[in-house]
Amino acid sequence: MSLRFKLFGAFLVLIIVPLVVLAVALYTLVTGLIEEKHSRQTELTLRALSQSVGFIFREMNQVTDSTIASDAIQDVLNDAYGGDVEDIDYLNLNEVQQKFRELLVYHPSVSYALMYALDDGRIHRIFTKERFQAMPCAQFIETRLHKQVLERDGLPLWVGPYEYPELTGSEPVFTQIRVVKDIDTLQDKGILLVQIKNSGLESVFRYFRYRQNQTATRFFIVNGGGLVLYDSGGALNGKRLSELAERPLLSGEAYRSTRSWFDGQDSVISNIGLGIEDWRLVSVTSWHALSSEVLQYSRWVAAILLLCFASALLFIRLFANRVARAIVQTVHVMGRVERGDLTARLPLQGNDETSLLARGFNRLVSRLAELIEEVKRQQERKTRAELQALQAQIKPHFLFNALESINALAVQNEGQKVSRMVTRLGSMLRISILQREEITVAQELDHLLSYLEIQKYRFDDLFQFDIDVPPSLMNCLMPKLTLQPLVENCIQHGFEGIGYMGHIRVTAREEGERIAFCVEDNGIGIPPERLAAIEVVPDASAGHGDAPETGERRGLGVRNVADRIRIRYGDRYGLFVCSEPGRGTVIKIVIPKMAGGVAREAEGDAR
Repeated sequence: MSLRFKLFGAFLVLIIVPLVVLAVALYTLVTGLIEEKHSRQTELTLRALSQSVGFIFREMNQVTDSTIASDAIQDVLNDAYGGDVEDIDYLNLNEVQQKFRELLVYHPSVSYALMYALDDGRIHRIFTKERFQAMPCAQFIETRLHKQVLERDGLPLWVGPYEYPELTGSEPVFTQIRVVKDIDTLQDKGILLVQIKNSGLESVFRYFRYRQNQTATRFFIVNGGGLVLYDSGGALNGKRLSELAERPLLSGEAYRSTRSWFDGQDSVISNIGLGIEDWRLVSVTSWHALSSEVLQYSRWVAAILLLCFASALLFIRLFANRVARAIVQTVHVMGRVERGDLTARLPLQGNDETSLLARGFNRLVSRLAELIEEVKRQQERKTRAELQALQAQIKPHFLFNALESINALAVQNEGQKVSRMVTRLGSMLRISILQREEITVAQELDHLLSYLEIQKYRFDDLFQFDIDVPPSLMNCLMPKLTLQPLVENCIQHGFEGIGYMGHIRVTAREEGERIAFCVEDNGIGIPPERLAAIEVVPDASAGHGDAPETGERRGLGVRNVADRIRIRYGDRYGLFVCSEPGRGTVIKIVIPKMAGGVAREAEGDAR
């Protein structure tokens, strides 16, 4: 993983994630506190409201308690009037009739009243309503509601709006149903239905309706089946809570409060038992209204935090990119230095630690370049001294042998041959004293041919030779005095004591980017133990074999050629000797192919 991603990962894991977790935890804690505080306040409100609402229904219970025990009701049941109360002549009311009207009909909360006579099934309409037809007594007796009323044995049963519209009508009013007994026999004589006006409930909820837009709170009276009997806003009357709320209300008198979705809005739903039937008083408050201030503060805090996060991310990105760019640039420059480019330098920017590192690296590379240049100069001086020493060893060797041959011809009075040998010797010396270390293949072959002709004058019947070099290689460069020492070894050591005509063959061929020269002879060969003594790879701790009568070590020419090629071109090039006693010797020389007149560094020097 790159440094950039590590810095971003550390920033996210160690800073952003803990802050987000802390923000979520604080938001959860604050919303929990708001919900708990609202729940406590709502509980007090609902308990106060339940007492006020219960008072309205209890008051009506007391009114009907007095009514069913009055003589007026008893007279109606005993058919004292012989018809509906509404048909009575109000101008000639007797005392009983006046009492009845004062007890029930004139009560300000009553909107409708009727009584079923159980003996004959007649309906006594005490207070009628327009466009409302009362359910026949026989049909009412068949309903489940009739059985529940009888089971109450005189206690009132309250029916909310929309629960039994066929009995109570479609208006949003509450209806009380109770049995009327005979005072003397306590037998069930009739059933009284009294509907109360909603003015009492409206007065209780009027203040909350006025504050509804500010507090976003609505109150409901709901029965055990979830039917909305009363909505303080009036919009959800007759609806079922199962269609509006996610969670059902709990039964009982206990107070409950929960946060849930209600009518498509996130809300806090609180409810408490009214103590009337299975009805519950429900409060629904919009969560948005409760948490509006907190949400406003949260938005400001979130905006500030996001701005801080963005600034921190931008800083981390710029810082990480700068550090990563400095490291990548350093690695790139180090790669150039590794490949040999000691002129590579890191750019200097600023005064921080990366700039300090760049300055230190540049000083190190500069010092390294100075040391390498000094070592290179020393190595060049050493190489030049070694080459000069090797050439100094070879030149006297050539001259000694040539003069020996000329001396022998002069003793034999071979003046013409002496002249030709001196000419050939002069040609050899011109090439030998050249200040260049490399000459063309053609010049080297001319030097070799001069040497071979001189030797042929001396040993005409000892050997023959032929040279086979392609014309395409004549202009290539090679170290001077390379082939002649090898051919000299063939004549002096390979043909020593043979009884047949010796043969020397010099060839050359291209091998890709290399040139391979082969010097072959059919001489006596080299024994294995002497072949090991001819060291073509230098070793300062090794010996150098036996010295011949000439005063020079045997195999010196071969080692000199091998050392010069190694020093000049590197370890990939050199000299290889293959020999077998009685079969002759093959010496192979491998050098890089270089165009004539243009010197170039060999592959080994670049390594």
